[in-house]
Parts: sequence; structure tokens; C-alpha cells
Amino acid sequence: MNQNGTYSIVMQLLGKARLRARGGAEAWKMRTNRGVEASDSQTGNGASAGRPRSDEAHKAILDATLELLADVGFSALTVEGVASRAGVGKATIYRRWRSKLPLVVEAFSLLPALEEVDTGDLVSDLKQMLRAYFDLFNSTPLGTVLPSLAGERRHNQALSKLLDPVLRERRRPLVHALERAVERGELPRDLDRELAVDLIVGPIAVRLFFSSGKLSSRLLDSIVDLALAGLRGKR
Repeated sequence: MNQNGTYSIVMQLLGKARLRARGGAEAWKMRTNRGVEASDSQTGNGASAGRPRSDEAHKAILDATLELLADVGFSALTVEGVASRAGVGKATIYRRWRSKLPLVVEAFSLLPALEEVDTGDLVSDLKQMLRAYFDLFNSTPLGTVLPSLAGERRHNQALSKLLDPVLRERRRPLVHALERAVERGELPRDLDRELAVDLIVGPIAVRLFFSSGKLSSRLLDSIVDLALAGLRGKR
């Protein structure tokens, strides 16, 4: 794929991520429930019991992709496996996505992300934001899918080109919170925003990759307080 083609795909996925990542756990549940209802209507309400219609097929493919990412991880996921689970032919998938890479990244972009919080206080902003994010890790496939993709992108350059801009966009609410704090004088003006985000989310990544079990909201106060103590120490 040439550079222009890669850029085009990334921009399309970022657009979808901006629109879809605004939903929280409730939006994810509503979307999943609608998928069940649509599937039921295929066989129970007069619609064809064969292959789903175009919109239903698109959704079924993305849902199947997320399920397989959670079940078997990126490396073991195949277009054939997605087609089988979604109840479509491989040609249906390849008409929409060139390969499993853009398919996986678009499916990932459906998962809820951090939402903007602006209370006028950085500590409150971060704690509310991270508490909601902890809930998302524990109530959606995010907690399983994200580690799988993060581990794969390190040695898969093609995946990294598509996934990294989406991951950067999902960090944006944290960057915005830090920028507002700098303007209010809560943090030094020469703060490295991206590094500061790493200090905040780093403990979450460590727990996610190297500890078993769900992320606990009890960690939240310590994560925020310790991170901000370090950031404010520059004064």
C-alpha cells in the first residue's frame, strides 16, 4: 500500500473513532443489544434467514472481529474465522476491507474511549475520567482487545501505521485536561504533555499487562496523586 493509501485509511478510521468513541459502557451495551435484536429479526420477523443485509453484515463482521480479538488475539485472527463467525462470505469482507489490518483497527475504534471531563479542577477531571475508563475496561472487550493489539503493533509495522494515530486520538482528552490545567496555573507551562499522559496511564498499562484480574477503581486516587506530585515537582 502506498503512503497516500495508508494516510487515507488512517483518516477514515480516525473520523469513525471520533464519532464512535464518545459512547460509554451504556452505549456499548445498547449497541450490543441492538445487534442481538437485528440478528433475531433476521430469522424471526420475516427477513431472510440467509446472509444478512448490507448494514447488518457490516455490523456482524465488526462484532465478530471484536469477539475473535478477545478470544484468540490478533495473530490467530483470520478473515476466514471472522467470516465464519459473522455468517458471511470472505468476499463480503474483502469488498469492505483490503485485509484484516484495517478491519481490526475499525473494529477497535468501535470500543468506547476516554471522554472529555472539565470540572475546572485537574484532580477531579482526571479521577472522573479514569474512573469511567476503569469501568470500560471491566464492562467491554476493551480490556482484552487493547493489550492484544498493543503487543502486536511493536513488531507489525503495517498495523502500527494504522493503529498508532487511533491510539493517539484516544489519549486526546487527557492531553486537553492537562492543557487546561496549565492555563489555570495548576501545572508548569513547560510541561511535556505527552510525557505527562504517559506518567498517568503508565500504571494502568503495567497492571493490565502484568497483573491478573480486573482494574480496580481503588488504584485511581494513588495513580492520580502520585503522577501529579511528580509533575508539580518541576516548580
